[in-house]
Amino acid sequence: MGQLIDGRWKTDDELTAADRDRSPDSFRERVGPDSRFTPEPGRYHLYVARACPWAHGAVLVRALFGLEDAISVNIVDPYRGDDGWQFTPDKPGCTPDSLHGSDYLHEVYTRADPAFTGRVTTPVLWDKQEGTIVNNESIEIMRMLATAFEDHGDVSLYPESKRERIDAVVEELHDPVNRGVYTAGFATSQAAYEDAVSDLFDALDRWESVLADRRYLVGASLTLADLRLFPTLVRFDPVYHTHFRCNRKRLVDYPNLWGYTRDIYQRRGVADTVNMAHIENHYYRSHTGLNPNGLVPVGPDIDLTAPHQRG
Repeated sequence: MGQLIDGRWKTDDELTAADRDRSPDSFRERVGPDSRFTPEPGRYHLYVARACPWAHGAVLVRALFGLEDAISVNIVDPYRGDDGWQFTPDKPGCTPDSLHGSDYLHEVYTRADPAFTGRVTTPVLWDKQEGTIVNNESIEIMRMLATAFEDHGDVSLYPESKRERIDAVVEELHDPVNRGVYTAGFATSQAAYEDAVSDLFDALDRWESVLADRRYLVGASLTLADLRLFPTLVRFDPVYHTHFRCNRKRLVDYPNLWGYTRDIYQRRGVADTVNMAHIENHYYRSHTGLNPNGLVPVGPDIDLTAPHQRG
């Protein structure tokens, strides 16, 4: 995948052992009324990959709060090659870099910090006023948008009374589920793969049980915890089950998790955030080590619009 080293892009083949041992830089500022990054409509811009589950969470908050006019967005090519995420506006569902005219996302990073060292990931929250990246950590961007722009929406995704529980669920999901599918998919030993799969399905079994008695992960209303799980679930049968060999069960074999996924998908604005063509093309064509010929499966045929009966 490559990364930036002191502001210079290096492909995987060019990275040295010393490069890989470098402590990465990061952008971890926040938007808020007591920050220099104040919550002003029109000031901020998101760079996202529709394929990326981490970026998907930020896009979901933007959609559910109706922030399409307040926070602009650019979408990178789902294919990620040796030079990382790129802008290919002639591809369906992709855009140019409307702010800077960059060819690659790593150019946006070095515009903010010419000496940046680290991976180039999405989502990226850019401040048009100060001309820099505010933050590139997905859950922090989700929390920022859900608090700084809460008055724009008719939902409360991160209510103060539930924040401790929401954060605990987000943390509980991260290693076995959100990250766990990748741990299984990129495991280099049978033992590591089996451990990851075991942890993943133990966690899915647990949340299947939880959702038998409540509509969402933290009670009766949708929260950031659900927006953290949904991107993994909506990718599960089309990608993770096959491509990452997470095949003990399919999502559709879990009545509650499958109904829950359809429930969220059918909320206003959510379906528009799911680009299955980008998702499938990214995973099956970018990960040549797992799928050398880049063949994209023709299935499964799943219906996210079927009645969920969870109301």
